[in-house]
Amino acid sequence: MPEDSGNAGQKLQQLIEIMARLRAPDGCPWDREQNFDTIKKFTVEETYEVLDAIDRRDWDGLREELGDYILQAVFYAQMASEENRFSIGDCLDAINEKLIRRHPHIFGEETARTGDDVLKLWEAVKSAEKAGSDKPTGLLDGIPRAQPALIEAQQISSRAARAGFDWSNAEDVIAKLEEEIAEFRAARAAGSADEMEDELGDLMFTIVNLARFAKVDPEQALRRTNAKFRKRFAHVERRLSEQGEGVTGTPIDRLEALWQEAKK
Repeated sequence: MPEDSGNAGQKLQQLIEIMARLRAPDGCPWDREQNFDTIKKFTVEETYEVLDAIDRRDWDGLREELGDYILQAVFYAQMASEENRFSIGDCLDAINEKLIRRHPHIFGEETARTGDDVLKLWEAVKSAEKAGSDKPTGLLDGIPRAQPALIEAQQISSRAARAGFDWSNAEDVIAKLEEEIAEFRAARAAGSADEMEDELGDLMFTIVNLARFAKVDPEQALRRTNAKFRKRFAHVERRLSEQGEGVTGTPIDRLEALWQEAKK
């Protein structure tokens, strides 16, 4: 069983103090050289390492990767504190207040019996928050552009759907998918690279919506297929290697036969 996490606050405080020491005038040269922009790439890397550990069900690895992930937040907050912008405590206050505010069915008088009910409440609270601020109030304005396009498409389509801009059922989405395939074929026949890119984007966006109707996470579905392809391709390579051969130069019909063997 996991150990008692009752002293997690103390451990978080220790991490904050370590980070402050690394950023001190006599601290680590590398840590002191970093800024908000240079750290961003590490945040992306750590995010995907967390996802990879989850996919592999590597719980020891996930424990370590989540520590690295938490470090990212502490690093950003330390830099912000040095510029007198905000502290890690302000970040914790913000998320605690937000969670309470956006769960009125738990901490207030509202009622939510399903996950969809919760999402509707969440969006209603968010809309009320935006109404009281001077930030952009467009339905999609709060969706970050600087994120993987597949995730952005999920968020865009989900938010539009919750506002009522959606197909009636999955069959309608499949019909739209077939329409987009036909349009891509036409663009391909015309030989226009720009049109093909445009139509292929429409095709992929429609697939994201189909995944939403099927209640399948398209990112996870694609990661699963990637892992499956890796495994089968490794089998093909291994079988060829046993005979002193490689993939390059091997006839496609033989590669296909080994691929079908891998599937079995």
